[in-house]
Amino acid sequence: MSSVSRLSVLGLSALLLLAACGTVPDDGATGAAAAAAAPPGVLKINTSPEQNRIRAKKVEAIAAEVPAAIRAKGEFLIGTSTFEPPLSFVADDNVTPIGVEEDIASLVADVLGLKLRIEATSWENLFLAVRSGKYAAGFSNITVTEERKDVYDFATYRLDQLAWEVPKDSGITSIAKPADVAGRSVAVGSGTNQEKILLGWDKQNRAAGLKPVQIQYYKQAADTYLALKSGRIQAYFAPNPTSAYHAAVSGDTKIVGTYSGAGPTLQGLIAAMTRKGDGLAKPIADALNALIKDGTYAKVLARWGLSNEAVPESLVNPPGLPREQ
Repeated sequence: MSSVSRLSVLGLSALLLLAACGTVPDDGATGAAAAAAAPPGVLKINTSPEQNRIRAKKVEAIAAEVPAAIRAKGEFLIGTSTFEPPLSFVADDNVTPIGVEEDIASLVADVLGLKLRIEATSWENLFLAVRSGKYAAGFSNITVTEERKDVYDFATYRLDQLAWEVPKDSGITSIAKPADVAGRSVAVGSGTNQEKILLGWDKQNRAAGLKPVQIQYYKQAADTYLALKSGRIQAYFAPNPTSAYHAAVSGDTKIVGTYSGAGPTLQGLIAAMTRKGDGLAKPIADALNALIKDGTYAKVLARWGLSNEAVPESLVNPPGLPREQ
């Protein structure tokens, strides 16, 4: 899953409650996380099972690239691991998987002329099921890594980004380098990739004679955002999707910088994952590139507040996170 740390059930509930501060469904439907009206500029989110997703048209030339067995079956069975919005999470019925991952998979299925079927599973089982051929693909915020490329093929569709989130009225306008957080109080998830990066920045600052970062840890998203609102912390370093989503639906915070989940030398990428050598990654990438070209892809990212994770094109098996040494 790259740098996205899983929230506990309580943490997820808290995040949805926080998101409820001024959201309405984007299609007029009633959702538990939706209010009657949203302030200007606040993202409108539909959390009901009836998503009324943005749809695309079948492209015959791309559909013809789909492996014969899948084409004959006419079904695009994808696996996802529901965890937190806006990536892949459960709707108000506590059953139906919704989110940006499902929306992108739906668009790909449309272009390929296949009927989409989504199955939620555990993170661990997702990889086993794709490897065994049970799922045609996995759509679950999966980062391309060199180790995973030994077993799977990938078609990229989002940047793997971390984000710096601060209060809306904060005087901080940009965080892009270690010196920008010297002496500041920053919250980060324990054991996450972003913690590793922040500790590295703090080490650089200390070596340069700058003030140390005051690192804070909170177990729940609600606690973190209360600390941010009260001024106990000045910034929150977290996965971009969840931070961008919170900033967009709450209107209380803003993003003042993003950073590659792969570190300073490589831009991390999120991709659809298929079984190695089964021939499906290329048609998925071609479908995504058609969606990028016609603007449908951009509409889906905007729907979930993730426009800043757009890629200019879908790539098959690009360089991934380096192997562990």
